Amino acid sequence: MNKKKTFFGLPSDVRFCSKCVISNQRPNSSIEFKNKNQKKIGIQFDENNVCSACRYHEIKKNIDWKKRDKMLWTLLSKYRRKSGYDVIVPSSGGKDSGMTAHILKYKYGMNPLTVTWSPHEFTDIGWKNFNNCIEVGGFDNILFTPNGRLHRLLTSLSFKNLLHPFQPFIIGQKIIGPLIASKFNIPLVIYGENPAEDGNLIEENYDPKMDLDFFSVQNINKILLGGEPIKKIIKKYKFDLRDFSPYIPPTVKEIKNKKIKVHYLGYYIKWDPQESFYYAAEHTGFRPNTERTLGTYSKYSSIDDKIDDFHWYTTFIKFGIGRATYDAYQEVRNDKITREEAVVLVKKYDGEFPEKYFKDFLNYINISEIEFWKIINKFRSPHLWKKIGKKWSLKAQVE
Repeated sequence: MNKKKTFFGLPSDVRFCSKCVISNQRPNSSIEFKNKNQKKIGIQFDENNVCSACRYHEIKKNIDWKKRDKMLWTLLSKYRRKSGYDVIVPSSGGKDSGMTAHILKYKYGMNPLTVTWSPHEFTDIGWKNFNNCIEVGGFDNILFTPNGRLHRLLTSLSFKNLLHPFQPFIIGQKIIGPLIASKFNIPLVIYGENPAEDGNLIEENYDPKMDLDFFSVQNINKILLGGEPIKKIIKKYKFDLRDFSPYIPPTVKEIKNKKIKVHYLGYYIKWDPQESFYYAAEHTGFRPNTERTLGTYSKYSSIDDKIDDFHWYTTFIKFGIGRATYDAYQEVRNDKITREEAVVLVKKYDGEFPEKYFKDFLNYINISEIEFWKIINKFRSPHLWKKIGKKWSLKAQVE
């Protein structure tokens, strides 16, 4: 039997988790330099169709969190200083990073320097929450904004070549913590949730530290940004290698020489996205949006950036997994809603087109609406999508 043609190395047979609503099409969230022809090892399913995220959630129930708390106190005591900053916290001003910074400062007695990789274009609520986090939470902050001309170009290339307009942002966001730590000689960086909790290999959850493989690229010209080598972008678009500094991670050697450690707070405390929202709302002035986010039913997740909506819409096109699925499958695992409720929400909102910032997005990456749809349709994998007349629909949906 011939295998179905798939893009991105995705499994040809679509399966849905029997406990939540995620499908086996979800890729590894930590891979950002891959192109559409390279295999992405993602969420794993067992023989009972239970995903690795749900299996790890069951494991979390038996973790001794008091013991983990003591481990965190021990870790932080090695880095706590009498003056200056003793930890870097990458922070957008959102609920998760706001909670992370606040807990470290007010429970554990650290003095964090929060660092923000700027959104492409702040939303009104994103800008308010960013400032609230600093003013209400009480943190020092560095807002790092990369070269606007280059960042627009990289975002445009990422959309055209990878259907992944968030790739430059995600790379910068991941690099900014260790990069600033290296510049300021602050050897500890703490992020919030380990992305592995959402469905990477379960083993990745047993180490509190970030995998440094991301920083192992030694040959700069082998780094792909927007699906193209840096050397090619420099030559074609008249940039200088120095313009790419924020996108080039410190080397493993540099990190080791400066003894920089990158940890996830989610290893030490029981992480729950909705509880993060309640905490941040109480302690850092975080506010949800005044209206439902297009593509989902929530009002408080990923609302900082006008490009956010198109990141989630393109995951729906590439993997058949939209923003409502990501929200719902986390809430099912954390006992906030039932699977039956999640199925209804996914069917109602997943793939809803984010009309609100559409013109802003087209302007930002400098393409026409016609070109936008041509690119979108080019990335629909034939094992996921069918076209009847002029209408596209998914071949398989969660039940």
